[in-house]
Amino acid sequence: MSELPIPVAPPARPRVGLADRVRHFWQRVSEGREIDDLWSQFVADARASYGFYDRDVDWEEIQKLPRWRRPLHVAKEFFWALLLKMSPARRVLLLIAFVMLVMSVSKSQMNFEVIAVMLFLLLLSLELADKVTMKRDLEIAREIQSWLVPSQAPDVAGADIAFATRPQNSVAGDYYDAFYPDPDNHEKLMLVIADVAGKSVPAALLMATLQASLRTVAVENAPLADLVARLNRYACAHSLDGRRFTTAVLGEYNPVTRRLVYVNAGHNAPILRRANGDLLRLDVGGLPLGIQSNVVYETADLELKPGDALIFFTDGVVEAFNEAGEEFGNERWNGAICSLPDWDAQQTLQHLMKKVDEFVRATRQSDDITCLVFRSR
Repeated sequence: MSELPIPVAPPARPRVGLADRVRHFWQRVSEGREIDDLWSQFVADARASYGFYDRDVDWEEIQKLPRWRRPLHVAKEFFWALLLKMSPARRVLLLIAFVMLVMSVSKSQMNFEVIAVMLFLLLLSLELADKVTMKRDLEIAREIQSWLVPSQAPDVAGADIAFATRPQNSVAGDYYDAFYPDPDNHEKLMLVIADVAGKSVPAALLMATLQASLRTVAVENAPLADLVARLNRYACAHSLDGRRFTTAVLGEYNPVTRRLVYVNAGHNAPILRRANGDLLRLDVGGLPLGIQSNVVYETADLELKPGDALIFFTDGVVEAFNEAGEEFGNERWNGAICSLPDWDAQQTLQHLMKKVDEFVRATRQSDDITCLVFRSR
């Protein structure tokens, strides 16, 4: 006669204490970030939000008021700046919640605190839903925009290239590129950096049209001055009477002769640091693209020698600011370039961007930051 199996109780689950639950909850909410990091992020967000609403405050009129009346008027101006950015239905909802909150804290016998809080939470959820939807759309736009710029630098005989960009928003108006117009002919390399006036989606759309136009015209093997003139005429047709202009530097590099021909269309002048430490600014060219259709662009050429470093950058680099509002500036940027060791392009780029990061720290920037390094070996 067989024996019946003795049932075995499953192992007991370890009890999770209150401290573990709180720790797990905090990790989930904070995503494992330290308090200092969270505080820095909060300060950066608060300053960015203040600047967003501050633009709608009439500070000149407030300065005319007596000092004792200014705080109330500042609060009123900021309230209106917030209110008018909502849809009409949400404005009414906010006003109702605000009135209920005032009535509850007054000597009135009616208590509307719970209703007011629920209305505020409803408004918060509606605004958050809009933001999440917009953020998702911007992330898709950012992914599409990433297809328009190179993910890695092309191979160049006797040189190497590195680049980095940090959009102020999810999408950027900065553009950089390094490509061979004819993939089978490596005797002409196009180097480009550009900055569309404006920010976010409108600038990103114009950046995309610039990239498409450049790639189309470059394969025709026209002289650089003619290429830039054609880009300028196209930009003028879509610049809203010059309000959406583009600054750019375009260059053609021949790896065989080591000569670079370039045009600077109103952009921050790239800096060539010679191996002996001398600095040269590449500032020959003309007006930004999209301002005047009949501009004649001037070209210049120079020879790159082993050990030279050519630094392209947008104005977001030198205009980067710290929490005190102080700009990084050309002097610091030039100093960082002067102190460059004899590194490759990627190490050079990391060194330069680190200098900017150490200056701005956690301060949220108001412009895109882009840098392209071309290092001759």
